Amino acid sequence: MTSPRSALRALPPEGAARAWGGPARARAPAPAIRGFSLLEVLVAFVILALVATALFRLIGGALGNAGVAADASRALLVAQSRLDAARGGARLAGESGADEDGRISWTTSVEPFVAPDTVPGAAGAPTVSPTQLYRIRVEVRYPGAGGRERSLELSTLRLAKREGT
Repeated sequence: MTSPRSALRALPPEGAARAWGGPARARAPAPAIRGFSLLEVLVAFVILALVATALFRLIGGALGNAGVAADASRALLVAQSRLDAARGGARLAGESGADEDGRISWTTSVEPFVAPDTVPGAAGAPTVSPTQLYRIRVEVRYPGAGGRERSLELSTLRLAKREGT
């Protein structure tokens, strides 16, 4: 056990702290400089570049799909309008043409409708009715994805006066 006197002897005098290189009074610690290392910044840029690339591809694909869908919708509208024009006309006749910009072309055909369950020998039988069913068919061709040509076909039936009566 140490006595209080020996404990006092063990303490250095006040000026001795400076001689040892220690502070005479307690100093505040130097503020640490905060920031990111070069490696952390590079990793962040790589992650940002990968995310940006994925987003640009996603947006580009979505825009391409929107263009294809717009062309298909426009082709459908052209087909419906040509079908309505052929169905509403006084004279049933086929025709063909193209849209204003020439990207969409159509062909309308009109032919007598023969039911699938018709007996083949009954075609030559005399007809009593002055009307007949006609199939009106519209085929529309338009550019698709990747420059391939796509086509769309709509058809309907119309009851009209029989030809030659």
